[in-house]
Amino acid sequence: MFSAASLLTLLALSITGSPVAVRNSRITLPMTRRSKFSNSTNLVQRDEARVAAFMDYSTHGQPGPANVPLKNDGYGFMVSVGIGDPPTTYNLAVDSGSANTWVGAGTEYEPTDTSFNTEKRVRGTYDSGSGFFEGILWTDTFTLTDDLTINKMPIVVASESSGIYDDGILGIGPTRLTLSTLREFPEETIPTVTDCLWKQGTIDQPLVGIFFQPATRDTNDDGELSFGEPNPAMYIGNIAYTHITAIPLSSRYWGIDQRITYGTTEILRSTVGIVDSGCTFLSIVSDAYDSYKAATGAEFDPATGLLTVTLEQYDTLRPLDFHIGGRTFSLSPNAQIWPRSLNYLVDGVDGAIYLVVKSLDRHFGSGLDFMNGYVFLERFYTVLDTRRSLVGFAETPFTDVTTN
Repeated sequence: MFSAASLLTLLALSITGSPVAVRNSRITLPMTRRSKFSNSTNLVQRDEARVAAFMDYSTHGQPGPANVPLKNDGYGFMVSVGIGDPPTTYNLAVDSGSANTWVGAGTEYEPTDTSFNTEKRVRGTYDSGSGFFEGILWTDTFTLTDDLTINKMPIVVASESSGIYDDGILGIGPTRLTLSTLREFPEETIPTVTDCLWKQGTIDQPLVGIFFQPATRDTNDDGELSFGEPNPAMYIGNIAYTHITAIPLSSRYWGIDQRITYGTTEILRSTVGIVDSGCTFLSIVSDAYDSYKAATGAEFDPATGLLTVTLEQYDTLRPLDFHIGGRTFSLSPNAQIWPRSLNYLVDGVDGAIYLVVKSLDRHFGSGLDFMNGYVFLERFYTVLDTRRSLVGFAETPFTDVTTN
């Protein structure tokens, strides 16, 4: 573990000054898939709650808990971190739809000699607003690996929270998402883990890299969260970057412009939406969904809330192409279906084939016309650049695997 003298002291509410000498180009943390899952109703409702929360922000000017039943024990990844000295271990869900890091939902916070209570009240949301937390802002030693810590990391200790299965959240969304979360200082932001690592000189670039391996019944420890330089072992070729869109409301999050084609048919003209690690499925506006449903010949299955195709229809599926920043990222037919070995997780029938594309139940032009969720991210390495407001994608060794 680095000595306290070797680290830049971080303020509780802001970070000032230039980065000091860089010690690491990259820090990597293993991400573990949750071992407990809900059925398809909860998975679908969870995605619907995220959409509702986004739209609530559009209507009311700030994200708030969506009035949609939510049980956040579905698909997702978590990382283990230590807080305090000696550290207590917390399992935190990784969420790109929020930026606060907080604990208190599960394992109780244990103050140590390194803990400092700022007495600042914080109330915020996670899962893009589909859950909430409320508590007090502390600063504490934050341990990422055995030999790497952040001194005076801002951490919210929640006294109330909703819809969380893990001990709390590690938010990797843009820092601006912490605006309005400090109750007495709504115009101030709270530094994120990425901010702290960069400003103290631990990483040379304020980047977050996300790698997921496509899920099967047997996989569990198959994700990686990195801070700093992207990990070349996790992707193939070059990373293609695109700017965060300027169009509300997607511009508040990791929002991008993209166009989607199925085979030679355009199903979604160029528009804006969200890259979202907390969303399970690939959700698109109802116009595009209807076009995709018609092109594939799929039928809606009310038991799962998903589209289903026969084996013969699956054999004729075409690539689903995402045109982003001058480059095309293609989901193969196998990447468009839910893992058949995991049909039990969506209350599906053994051997049935379910598609991962679902409807946002709203028409084109809302400022949120798609959500590229986990089923997209597990096929493409994703980089979130907080300083330059960029999102990058690259193929991985698992882009075209047929494990589904």
